[in-house]
Amino acid sequence: MKGDDGSAAARRAGVLARHLAHEMSPLSFLRPSPCLAYQPPEFHCGDKSSLGEWIHIGLVHVGAEDIDLACEFAADNSSFDKSIMRELLDGHHVDLRDSFTDLLMSSDLFTSKRVGDRVFASPNFNLTMAEQRDKTLERILFLRSEGVFKGWLSDSSVDDALKRAALFETMGIFDHSLVIKLGVHIHLWGGSIQYLGTKRHHDKWLDRTEDYQVRGCFAMSELGHGSNVRGIETVTTYDTSTEEFIIDTPCESAQKYWIGGAAQHATHTIVFSQLLIDGKNEGVHAFVCQLRDQYGRVMPGIRIADCGHKIGLNGVDNGRIWFDKVRIPRENLLNAVADVTPGGKYKSAIKDPDQPEVLLLDYPSHRHRLLPLLAKTYAMSFAAVDLKYLYLNRTHADSKVIHVLSSGLKAVFSWHNLRTLQECREACGGQGLKTDNRVGQLKAEYDVQLTFEGDNNVLMQQVSKALLADYVSAKRRGKPLKGMGLEHINGSAPVVPEELNRSALRDSKFQLALFQLRERGLLELLTSQVTTLVLKGVSMTDAVISGYQVAEDLGQAFSERSVLESFLKVEQQTTGSMKDILGLLRSLYVLSSADETPVFLRYGYLTPKQSQLIHTEVDSLCGELRPQALNLVDAFGIPQAFLGPIAFDWVEYNSWSNVQ
Repeated sequence: MKGDDGSAAARRAGVLARHLAHEMSPLSFLRPSPCLAYQPPEFHCGDKSSLGEWIHIGLVHVGAEDIDLACEFAADNSSFDKSIMRELLDGHHVDLRDSFTDLLMSSDLFTSKRVGDRVFASPNFNLTMAEQRDKTLERILFLRSEGVFKGWLSDSSVDDALKRAALFETMGIFDHSLVIKLGVHIHLWGGSIQYLGTKRHHDKWLDRTEDYQVRGCFAMSELGHGSNVRGIETVTTYDTSTEEFIIDTPCESAQKYWIGGAAQHATHTIVFSQLLIDGKNEGVHAFVCQLRDQYGRVMPGIRIADCGHKIGLNGVDNGRIWFDKVRIPRENLLNAVADVTPGGKYKSAIKDPDQPEVLLLDYPSHRHRLLPLLAKTYAMSFAAVDLKYLYLNRTHADSKVIHVLSSGLKAVFSWHNLRTLQECREACGGQGLKTDNRVGQLKAEYDVQLTFEGDNNVLMQQVSKALLADYVSAKRRGKPLKGMGLEHINGSAPVVPEELNRSALRDSKFQLALFQLRERGLLELLTSQVTTLVLKGVSMTDAVISGYQVAEDLGQAFSERSVLESFLKVEQQTTGSMKDILGLLRSLYVLSSADETPVFLRYGYLTPKQSQLIHTEVDSLCGELRPQALNLVDAFGIPQAFLGPIAFDWVEYNSWSNVQ
């Protein structure tokens, strides 16, 4: 029986080897192919039986005149009613959405290009920031002239609210800047008047807000405080002699920041401020304050500056506001939950004392978001240096491993780039959106790495196909694997100890064995899947494509194991405290990768208990590395002039003295 099994395995290996040799031939790339022509996507929908109908009605080569026919056929051929499906998705007011779209299409403010009979509606993002803002305002004024906003704040039924939602959702398909600017005016300014104010505020402001006579904004966020509203530093006191509140910006970090509409168009704002009555801080309250007069001139005591260019939403005029002891009537306090009498007595049933602030990186969640990415950046940097040396000292025999390794690392590195930049963008809050701070701009520019010089998912399949070819060839010849770091597969499979403690989890031999176990298991699984399909007559290409999930997981496993080996080579050259810090980074790289990758549990390389231990250890490693986080980033050696202002004294950079 063993002999039969051996010969059967050899036959399967032979079949796979012949397929791989044929389909990886460079000659296959030289075959001519016809020029591509557009075919409507409906042509490619449906099952195999519908293909005969396509051919029968003569739509194999589809011209422009056939598109309507193709779409009509596809609609008839659908297995469900798309209009009913849309009603389920939208949930309400489908006809209103369509009629509103017709209204938008009736104005050149919304249509951008016509190609034949087709109209395209999109903002022109090639306009300057000032031009984009002007267009957003023009679109709002057009909608006002068409009576779109009528009843938005005065009508309060559920159906009215759903109508508003339908219109906002439709506008959002066209332009997010339009939705944000209008949403600030209606929902934040208008909503504050509605829900934080009382009848005196409703009577004075709501109709004027609906008619866009008043252009409102919402001044809550500050340079120094965003999510932590209780910590905002704007201060308001009360003058009993004049029955006025006095709003003041006591320091640069208290300037209102990212205030949508404030830079150019807003006439009024809701100011969130600490309220001090007789020297006692009564907490954060909301006040109505005028920013500009009827001619657009900034009111006395108020300074406004632009937040500048952003990575998106440049149709919204985000601004910064300083208040220099600005006086407002006592009635401008939105008093639904608290009030101050003319004599200066404070009344409120809400007690909400302030809590001490915590540095962002001292939050465990913040550490867990950023420090594993820092460890991976170190690991990948070592691997990149290794690859450079391999390429520069290459021989002819190195060509294949260079191609395979560079393909895998390109995919892993560029995915890591985008994930890290996105996490940093979010961790920086609104400051990550500012073009000045570079994070968002880098995210936009590095996004192309995911597809140029090869789509990452395709590259991972190429890596797996090369590994598969070597594995099958070695099995067919009865020879051990050699090259690309696959020699570990020649021995017996590693065994993960049932009981894992901190010492074992941080041991480099265990970590390498864990990555090797995953790579070996996925390679064997892919081989089994592909062999089964090929023996049934499926082509090698189609067989590998069918196993794309395992193939991509294998490509990642190969790449991450290679990265770890590069890390270990660097670590072996060090001693003392340098070796200690690299050991922590290496452990965080390996364990966070294992913690985030589903295949370790999916295919049983780790048990749930072991996986939980790894998850806990990642958190411990993040805590240990926290004191060295800044030093580790400084060690990148990036020239300070290349860093964004957020890396330095961001309060000074954003101060009024640096506005001009």
